[in-house]
Amino acid sequence: MNRLVSMTINGEVRELAVTPNLTLLDALRSEGGLTGTKKGCDVGDCGACTIVMDGKPVNACLVLGIEAEGANIETIEGLQLAYDRPHPLQQKFMEFGGSQCDFCTPGIIMMSKALLDENPDPSEEEIRFALAGNICRCTGYTKIIDAVRATAEELRKAKTL
Repeated sequence: MNRLVSMTINGEVRELAVTPNLTLLDALRSEGGLTGTKKGCDVGDCGACTIVMDGKPVNACLVLGIEAEGANIETIEGLQLAYDRPHPLQQKFMEFGGSQCDFCTPGIIMMSKALLDENPDPSEEEIRFALAGNICRCTGYTKIIDAVRATAEELRKAKTL
């Protein structure tokens, strides 16, 4: 039996019809039409489904849709600042070659955003620790780390201007 669950997704209040056993990941993808959040392992090991829920990064495959009642959800679709203006993280990932096949990229970017929201000046070790739950089989992580560090630096400079 479906239940309507109200949540704010990327700044817009939405109601999604979910069954008691439907994950938030599947609700976002099938009911919300937000397919940028990827379904990888479906058991919380790969990080492909990382979103920001109430200011904290979570694996959407480990949260039931009904648990998101009243939550504030940020997905990769809500990150872009304008149609022709990507978020600084997205821009730096492109500039530094921080993605290849792009399957893991939305989860890594959302985890990186959560990190930078909490810690605007992370060390390389802190970035690596934050991203430890996000598996990428293509890049070797060096360019990802460089992109996150460059984003942090750009955001710090923008705040001091």
